[in-house]
Amino acid sequence: MAKLYFYYSAMNAGKSTVLLQASYNYRERGMNTMILSPELDTRFGAGKVTSRIGLSSESTTFNQADNLFSVVKVQHDTTPLHAVFVDEAQFLTRLQVRQLSDVCDSLDVPVMAYGLRTDFQGHLFEGSEHLLAWSDTLSEIKTICHCGRKATMVLRMDAKGQPVKDGSQIQIGGNERYVSVCRQHFKEGMSTRRDDELPLL
Repeated sequence: MAKLYFYYSAMNAGKSTVLLQASYNYRERGMNTMILSPELDTRFGAGKVTSRIGLSSESTTFNQADNLFSVVKVQHDTTPLHAVFVDEAQFLTRLQVRQLSDVCDSLDVPVMAYGLRTDFQGHLFEGSEHLLAWSDTLSEIKTICHCGRKATMVLRMDAKGQPVKDGSQIQIGGNERYVSVCRQHFKEGMSTRRDDELPLL
């Protein structure tokens, strides 16, 4: 039985690099893969997954209204697929995560989804929440904070390099907008007052 995999991390951990390498490994062995990416992410052009180290591949874009089971099935019926890869999987809807599980269960095609776990306020993305709940296998792709600890959180930065505390959950950006940090530095960045300024109870 095919499995649904969720590879999660903070920003700049190399998720797209790992995805592209895994897809390449399948294709090198004569197997067919399908790469899905959200159409709202146009940093490197529509219909393309690009890593920070320069690897890239064409992809099939989707929006939140698309039925991903149907999208994959059309391709699978034309050219049988051996694996499906999803970039920026945090942007999936709850229903789309269910549809990807149907790809595994009904088409017997493994799905490997790569994405962020939490947003710049420390909240789960919808797609990530349901991937954490529905996936057969969870794997963390690790990166480090500037202090050397494992980075598990993401801060959104403004033009002056200060952490942004409010705003829309989705705002596309890269190194110029986001920095991965450990939990301690996330709390310090999001804090509005130092502990010694808190009122005594």
